[in-house]
Amino acid sequence: MAKEFSRSDRVAEQIQRELADLLQFEVKDPRIGMVTITEVEVSGDMSHAKIYYSAAEGTKELQIGLEKSAGFLRTQLSKRLLLRTVPQLHFVYDASIDRGMRLSKLIDEALAPETPVKPAKH
Repeated sequence: MAKEFSRSDRVAEQIQRELADLLQFEVKDPRIGMVTITEVEVSGDMSHAKIYYSAAEGTKELQIGLEKSAGFLRTQLSKRLLLRTVPQLHFVYDASIDRGMRLSKLIDEALAPETPVKPAKH
């Protein structure tokens, strides 16, 4: 019988929790503001991790800041996790929340009752 969660899923979950904490309290880079880690995918051999994130403003500066802090974050993860090797971190902007909000707005606009044009009084 197969396990419900694979080891890479459990490691990804732990990395997500720890990265959220590190980004909120430890990283001092001014380019990194409020960031939400939406998902972490760890490769089967635990050598690479894709970190999906979203932010209020998904700017190029934020991406650069995250990439520059990847070494620091990996070092901190090695101190917090009981892993032989900590995966290399690859940050990917998650645009699904933006797309969802845009679709929701379009649906709301389509379902909104049209206001009838009142004829002008003479």
